[in-house]
Amino acid sequence: MGFKSSLGKLKTKKKILIIADNGAVTGSVAKDVAAVFGSVPFADWSAKVISAKDFSPTMLLSANAFLLGCEKPEPPEFTDIKVLFKHINLAGRPCGVFSPQANAVKYLAGLVRDSEAVLGDPLVVDKGAPDSRKLKKWVGGVIGSKA
Repeated sequence: MGFKSSLGKLKTKKKILIIADNGAVTGSVAKDVAAVFGSVPFADWSAKVISAKDFSPTMLLSANAFLLGCEKPEPPEFTDIKVLFKHINLAGRPCGVFSPQANAVKYLAGLVRDSEAVLGDPLVVDKGAPDSRKLKKWVGGVIGSKA
């Protein structure tokens, strides 16, 4: 993918938006996941981590995929996101959810259901952030790339 110009072929990186609450575990996982991008096999991707309280709907416009993470179901920071996802069509856009709690993963999966995003397997984080190999495998499954 790219554009041909007099300078040659310009490559554009795909973008993934990682939206998380302010929890210690989810914040750590979001940063660790972001670190996976830009390395093999995700060298053609760039990642941006944003706090759910600082999220703006326009941020999704340029994202090729997105990830959501929260520590507990229905965190106050996700109120606007919950409303948005009932009214936005993200059909076909890859999405992943992560949390240290299974019931929070279920909440996040329900949140994106109406948006028609393509939900990958969830990541339930227990005992801290997973190693980079596990994160690469999970991310690859979400965005449809082999890790």
